[in-house]
Amino acid sequence: MSDKVQLFEEQPIRTAWDTEKEEWYFSVVDVVGVLTEQTDYDGARNYWKVLKNRLKEEGNELVTNCYQLKMMSPKDGKRYSTDVADTEQLLRIIQSIPSKKAEPLKMWLAQVGRERIEETLDPELTIDRALDTYLKKGYSREWINQRLQAIQVRKELTDEWQDRGVKPGKEYAILTDEITRAWSGMSTREYKDFKGLKKENLRDNMSTTEIVLNMLAETATTEISRQIHPEGFEQSRNVARRGGGIAGNARMAIEAAAGTPVITSKKACELNNAVIGMIESVERQFD
Repeated sequence: MSDKVQLFEEQPIRTAWDTEKEEWYFSVVDVVGVLTEQTDYDGARNYWKVLKNRLKEEGNELVTNCYQLKMMSPKDGKRYSTDVADTEQLLRIIQSIPSKKAEPLKMWLAQVGRERIEETLDPELTIDRALDTYLKKGYSREWINQRLQAIQVRKELTDEWQDRGVKPGKEYAILTDEITRAWSGMSTREYKDFKGLKKENLRDNMSTTEIVLNMLAETATTEISRQIHPEGFEQSRNVARRGGGIAGNARMAIEAAAGTPVITSKKACELNNAVIGMIESVERQFD
């Protein structure tokens, strides 16, 4: 089971793909929030609680017998058991909530299902869609190329961790934190706070140099692990510190030569917009 956040009209919906059943599961609370246009997570959760009780009283077992999966909370980043529904269940829930978003959301569900099948047949489509999403958000092509490479580097690292007996979820998060601290001097949480991030993905808000150093840290960790074959979480934790330290030395060397900090409080889009603004300003001088 692999989970990811997908966007419907710029609103996040937590999803999980069951590889055995070949079925998407969607966070019911997130979908309810979209339908009721509530940006407050607690408000959407309370709405679903009332609706769920009402549907139970009506004897709607298909809807009320929802699965629960561990998903990351948008409030504190921790993973909690969350009501999820497959596509059929979700369509029933959508029908129970009067909303102008109902029909667009149904079309989105169909699109998500079709894209997953297409990506299974042709994995390059995943990359193409990620590229298009980042372009629409205002990222430069140079930054996007680095970000897509970083995704591949991360995948190789997590595959290595899995081979070494590290458990997904909490242990992955701790090892990632060790790598981040070793190269940046900050924990992942401190790094996000420095950039003023809450729910946003940290890597999506790194500058090109930050991404490159993070890739170096994760690549070094992967290569060291492949050579020394650590057993389990604790030994992999030591490897994570070593791999992150290599990138940390690189960061300090760059800062010493450039005379300026590598890590910036600005988000990637802010940096890209600043560059675009400078280019437009220069172009206007020649108009």
